[in-house]
Amino acid sequence: MRRFSRALCLVLLCLSAGAEAQIADLNAAINKAGRERMLSQRMAKAYFQLGQQVDGERSRRVLDQSVAVFDRQLVELKNYAPTPEIKDTYLKLEKAWLAYKDALLGSAPSQQQGRQVLQLSEQVLGLAHQGTVQLEKHAGSTTGHLLNLAGRQRMLSQRMAKFYQAQSWGIGDTSGAAELDKARREFAGSLQELSAAPAMTPAIRDGLELVRQQWFFFDNALNQKGSADRRAQAAVATTSERILEEMESVVNQIEKLGK
Repeated sequence: MRRFSRALCLVLLCLSAGAEAQIADLNAAINKAGRERMLSQRMAKAYFQLGQQVDGERSRRVLDQSVAVFDRQLVELKNYAPTPEIKDTYLKLEKAWLAYKDALLGSAPSQQQGRQVLQLSEQVLGLAHQGTVQLEKHAGSTTGHLLNLAGRQRMLSQRMAKFYQAQSWGIGDTSGAAELDKARREFAGSLQELSAAPAMTPAIRDGLELVRQQWFFFDNALNQKGSADRRAQAAVATTSERILEEMESVVNQIEKLGK
């Protein structure tokens, strides 16, 4: 438990530090754009955990910290946008974010509100993904592609946990179950692609091996059915944060390739 507390703090500090500095180049922009994509799912996951009283103190901290980071990075990305098309994407994201943020923080978590959070998290994800892809195309580099791919792994880790917690709370549906299975397949396949990429340094490969180890535990947690005592939900909450910690480290290392 103490190891998890340290790991969670490290993730939160890493996310905060990454959001504090202004965007210096396209690699940094792609990294932060991908982090916005991840946070769209992480916030919903934390909301659903709060609604079920799963790891309440940490879930509240994850939600509040993620909202703050999303806010700051959105301003940076909007100001940095190198083309009118990308700028327009972030203006649209800003509008969608206002509705999502209100749903997340406007009242105590409830199943009725949770269904709206689930819907809005998909809308925000779509626009955040659009911005990330646009920035990758604008960069037109191998590093940009790898950043997008690795950054998407961060998002998938939180997306799987989001749909798991939604189903456990009774607000998921068959499409959510299908999306969870799809995300699991994509995560495993992309992990193989990243590991095989020639541009990866030994340090990044070591990081990916740690991700692979955490994936074993996270995947097993996802196989458990939600339980009345919330142990299964707590296992998903814990392992989803651990794998995010490792992926965050990998993405930050990829950002520095070629610099």
